[in-house]
Amino acid sequence: MTTLQIADEVAAALAENRPVVALESTILSHGLPAPRNLTVAARLEKVVREAGAVPATIAVLDGVPHIGLSSAQLDRVCTSGDLVKLSLRDLGAAYALGRSGATTVASTTALAHQAGIRVFATGGLGGVHRGARETWDVSADLDVVATTPVLIVCSGVKSILDMGATLEVLETRSVPVVGYQTSRFPAFYRRESEFDVPWRVENPAEAAAVFAAGGRGMLLVNPIPAAFEMDAGLHDRLLAEGLQKLVDQDVRGKDVSPVLLEHFHTASEGVSLDANEELVVNNASVAAATAVALSGELAR
Repeated sequence: MTTLQIADEVAAALAENRPVVALESTILSHGLPAPRNLTVAARLEKVVREAGAVPATIAVLDGVPHIGLSSAQLDRVCTSGDLVKLSLRDLGAAYALGRSGATTVASTTALAHQAGIRVFATGGLGGVHRGARETWDVSADLDVVATTPVLIVCSGVKSILDMGATLEVLETRSVPVVGYQTSRFPAFYRRESEFDVPWRVENPAEAAAVFAAGGRGMLLVNPIPAAFEMDAGLHDRLLAEGLQKLVDQDVRGKDVSPVLLEHFHTASEGVSLDANEELVVNNASVAAATAVALSGELAR
């Protein structure tokens, strides 16, 4: 197994059982345009520190998995333009061939667990794609969260996915889905979907207690801040246009999400980018507070 390169600050925190929050790099390299991505990267690390935890942005650089990035490494992730998107299945090839890549939810979760990090903040979880009965297009994120004891804070899944089927898969795999101050499953750009969550917590201490007692991977779903929620009419129009674009251009497989999200970003004139930034920053803040509470919970 390839040795992890753990940043000194992160390694010290882990050795002393202090709270650490994993952050993915795909949102920086593939989800947000430059130079906004670098600004968001700095904001994410800042809010984690402000809550009393240590940020650990994860990426693979020149075949080496890094847990925690320097300023120069963060800049490289955000500006180089040549990082590939690495899911869990891609890590071995990237290591062996000396490639550089940004980690998805699946690979970030796995690497965080390998490093000993228990809490991970992201934007949205991957899931079952629309039309999966024909395509079998189901994100690796679902298997990883079901088999890896990491608490993932996210704003549900994007509405471009089949939300109901995604929740059914999570239930089948016995993944706890817990709402953070909500009884409804969030829909990324929208605060609520039509689906309920089975459990709800009101604060980081309760979230930490649920995770500590469960002993398995868990989703803490946190709605986008109300001030940045996308207007329902705009959201539904963009979604309908985006789905039609997939048909018109015969887009399939791993290209579906990038094409749909690019349509949202372009056609909303930046509204979706603002929403994306604010929800992931908010998730990082909640994750950090939960990591702090979890450190206290496990120290008892």
